[in-house]
Amino acid sequence: MKANEIMDLSVEELQAKAAELQQELFNLRFQLHTGHLENTARVTQVRKDVARVKTVLTSKLNA
Repeated sequence: MKANEIMDLSVEELQAKAAELQQELFNLRFQLHTGHLENTARVTQVRKDVARVKTVLTSKLNA
């Protein structure tokens, strides 16, 4: 996701997106350790997306 796409979301949408990304990250890590993950770069992408969402969420909550 792009940063400007994330900034357009509301606080509730950001919280839902963060939970969704955390679940996806868990599934990717599980696949990685069982040897079924084909695209290992996706783990890094999801980690960065989680960080972006959490950063924007924190800034909106503190504003």
